[in-house]
Parts: sequence; structure tokens; C-alpha cells
Amino acid sequence: MTTKMIGIKSFRENIAKTWKEAVKKNIRYIVMNHSTPIFEVTPINGGEFILENLAKDIEIARKQVKDGNVYSQEEVYKRLGL
Repeated sequence: MTTKMIGIKSFRENIAKTWKEAVKKNIRYIVMNHSTPIFEVTPINGGEFILENLAKDIEIARKQVKDGNVYSQEEVYKRLGL
């Protein structure tokens, strides 16, 4: 997968063209606002996004929370160096 940067204004003006190109050429776009990445646009390929897989992930996450395997926001920031 190729990654490209795109400005928020350009993204807004060309959203349909951008997502079509992302799907066709398997491109991930990082949308920037004043040199700061604000979100990414990634195409969903057919077999990647299956609701059954999502349900399994949610079940695993709920078990982790129930077992106390969670991090506070402060711990996450510390681990990320923020």
C-alpha cells in the first residue's frame, strides 16, 4: 500500500476523486491541516472488513476490560511519549 499526504482543503474539494483513487490504486491518504496529520483515509478491501471479525474483536476487548487489562489515558500518553 502506498501512502500519500493531502491537504484538508484539497481533500474536501476532491473527496470523491480521492476515495476512488484510494480504492483503485490501494493508496492510504494522510490528511494534513497546517502540517499536522489529522486523519487517514484507507480503502477497505473486500475480505478485510467482515462484521464477524469485528464482533470477535469486540468480544475479546470486552473480556480484556472485564479482566482489568486496560490502560488509563495518562498511561497511554506516557507510553506514546506525549
